[in-house]
Amino acid sequence: MLKGVFCNGNAPTYAHQGDAGADITANETVTIRYGERQLVRTGLRLALSDDVVAMVCSRSGLAHKNGLIVANAPGIIDSGYRGEIMVNLLNTGKEDFVVTPGMRIAQLVVLPFVSVAFMPVDDEVFDQFEETERGKGGHGSSGE
Repeated sequence: MLKGVFCNGNAPTYAHQGDAGADITANETVTIRYGERQLVRTGLRLALSDDVVAMVCSRSGLAHKNGLIVANAPGIIDSGYRGEIMVNLLNTGKEDFVVTPGMRIAQLVVLPFVSVAFMPVDDEVFDQFEETERGKGGHGSSGE
């Protein structure tokens, strides 16, 4: 069986050497009204090895200039998925936005990951774990 990162359709491309994210392009024309979400087809399918995950992330320029972001960022693509990559775009801008074929709409980051075994315990057992500097501090616990 083949192992690696393989794709068909419009292959993602890196804009610069050393970039972590490769640009994903649209494969259709879609108008996204302000405040609306749309799934945008890419024509891209991946075959990932079991030790990596692909994440679909927003493009910073598109987000800043037009308010177009990946709604479920990062969108997770597991190794077992073989369908077309659809980008869930949300228009947070003040105007409708037209996506056209070939437009760079998101970026793909492929990373190694570790699967873990989750073991349920009650609070009594959990309280026996080593104390940390942060402890139970949650949102805002590090200051501003």
